[in-house]
Amino acid sequence: MGWESFIWFAMPAFVCWCLGAFFAWKNKESLVYGFTILGIAIFFYFILGMWISLERPPLRTMGETRLWYSFFMPVAGIIVYSRWRYKWILSFSTLMAFVFICVNLFKPEIHSKTLMPALQSPWFAPHVIVYMFSYALLGAAAVMPAFILIRKDNITSKEINLTDNLVYVGTTFLTFGMLFGALWAKEAWGHYWGWDPKETWAAITWLAYMLYIHYRKAESKDIQTAAWIIITAFICLQMCWWGINYLPSAKGNSIHTYNTK
Repeated sequence: MGWESFIWFAMPAFVCWCLGAFFAWKNKESLVYGFTILGIAIFFYFILGMWISLERPPLRTMGETRLWYSFFMPVAGIIVYSRWRYKWILSFSTLMAFVFICVNLFKPEIHSKTLMPALQSPWFAPHVIVYMFSYALLGAAAVMPAFILIRKDNITSKEINLTDNLVYVGTTFLTFGMLFGALWAKEAWGHYWGWDPKETWAAITWLAYMLYIHYRKAESKDIQTAAWIIITAFICLQMCWWGINYLPSAKGNSIHTYNTK
């Protein structure tokens, strides 16, 4: 199974996620879970087929990581919905999944089946998969701070608590992703940390989210400042994910840059 089959799985999955998001607003929970999980299953079937046809986890290229992000957005959405009953989260997760589906439809970035020896470590797959899940949660966490900064008034504790909950869970997975990455680096290159540009920005991103957590745990009343910290952390996250591809220091020197070679 290859990228030519992607649209035949992505579109039915997207329709299911749209229906799940629609029924969330109608308070029909059984249909919410049914359609959302069905869409997730359809999408994962394609990922599994890609995994088998490539004879490796589809995690090497930027297109393949976008594939996982499209998958984990509705997964994160249904988890958040089941835990806190935020109805809008499924609409947001569906929209974000659709954006990355469209990018992959127009720019699939097809590369060879083979993985370089360093990427054949058993720690590589959990490192990337856990990271993608944390990115999905932290992406959702950035929505409310942006809303707070735009609206600026009539902000309730419920709205900022939503961000807290998503950041706590997302940062936990981000931490595990970094630990898996350190174990991968140790096996592949003999050291846990090498100050690769990706690793440096991963550390900056982690520290930014930890700053937010500590700021909120100090029970600060300045919600505007908290919102700016999250927005800054999210920008660092984007730099960590794909922004380093455009850094001169990373080109040709970083194992984490995505290219066609």
